[in-house]
Amino acid sequence: MAQATVTRSTGATGVPYYQTKQFAKLVHDIIIYTLLVVLGIIFAFPFFWMLSSALKTNTDVLLWPPVWIPNPPQWGNFYESLFGNSQLPFIPTFLFNTLRIEFFVIIGRFVTCVLVAYAFARLNAPGKDFLFAVLLATLMLPSAALLIPKFIIFSRLDVWSVQFFESLSRTLGINIPPIHFINTTLPLVLPSFFAEAYAVFLFRQFFMSIPRELEEAFRMDGAGTPRIIFNLIVPLSMPVIAVILVFTFKDTWNDLEGPLIYLNNLQQYTLSLGLAFFNGQFRVDMNLLMAANFAVMLPLIALFFVAQRLFVEGVSMSGMGGR
Repeated sequence: MAQATVTRSTGATGVPYYQTKQFAKLVHDIIIYTLLVVLGIIFAFPFFWMLSSALKTNTDVLLWPPVWIPNPPQWGNFYESLFGNSQLPFIPTFLFNTLRIEFFVIIGRFVTCVLVAYAFARLNAPGKDFLFAVLLATLMLPSAALLIPKFIIFSRLDVWSVQFFESLSRTLGINIPPIHFINTTLPLVLPSFFAEAYAVFLFRQFFMSIPRELEEAFRMDGAGTPRIIFNLIVPLSMPVIAVILVFTFKDTWNDLEGPLIYLNNLQQYTLSLGLAFFNGQFRVDMNLLMAANFAVMLPLIALFFVAQRLFVEGVSMSGMGGR
């Protein structure tokens, strides 16, 4: 009986269970999953509090101790925040303005960054590596340091445009309206058509991981560089394209700085500017602000989950390019 007891406690090999690999793996898994659960709760708490506040009355939001579960939930807060204010055209005006800017920014960044990244990854030119280093160096410039120079550039372009089209109208004898850069969405869209350094870096690293033999096979079939880029390189680069798409959509969707500086007309405001209207001078409708914030955040969450697999794959593979 004593011999059988020893055998059960030590296992078939005579080693105590707490010293076996199975026990070590069990402890490792318990620690990892406990940390994941704790961190998940911590990171999900602001999201839960936002949703909870969005379903409360404005008085309940400020109660202490806090009311965790609203009773009854005020589902009408979503309609009131998005559609209920006739003087604040959150939807459809602000939404349409944001989506219009998103469309042109994504198109401009995709086309220009793919072309520039392909040149850096595949074409041979003297000083190419130096120019790429200069491009990466621009990432160290904080965006706040570029605000005033960019505004001055667009202000002068606005003045020059008015002068040029006035002179052209007098010459031709017809009225040609000038192109305005201030109080329009042009300053928010045009920079995306001049390539963005981080997107170029990710594209270049991914392009360098594509075997050159595929490109040489295309050239042997008579394909030129444009066809190689858009028929070979782009279809194979869907993971990194998903990364750039998610980053670009997020940055433009959440951009408050640019629209705040360049847009002065309420009918041209974006969603991020619309959220600022819930902060009044003497009163803040916190429940409506949380409801609008929750609604604005949902497209970003949905986009990430849809493109999650490609996003993770693109980030992991963008740094694996060889020379």
